[in-house]
Amino acid sequence: MKGNYDKAFENVVRLRVMSILMVNEEYDFNSFKEILEVTDGNLASHLKNLEKQEYIAVNKSFVGRKPLTNYSATNNGKKAFQDHLEFLENLIKENKT
Repeated sequence: MKGNYDKAFENVVRLRVMSILMVNEEYDFNSFKEILEVTDGNLASHLKNLEKQEYIAVNKSFVGRKPLTNYSATNNGKKAFQDHLEFLENLIKENKT
């Protein structure tokens, strides 16, 4: 079967984070929190997991005096996510018969 199943994307929050980052160059913490409707701690742990896998990059900066944390998908992350989607698509096609 083509593609690779990736345990990093088993969780719906991580799957949605990567989906968002595939169509947005960057996305900030508060926007993720709002769109995903998760707590700070829950989101932070999922982002940390993806960062540890080197699937996302973190860019911390300040806007005025307020900290701003942006996330972006790395090339490794994009490839892993595309491979995972390909695996799922093939799994669906295989089970249609």
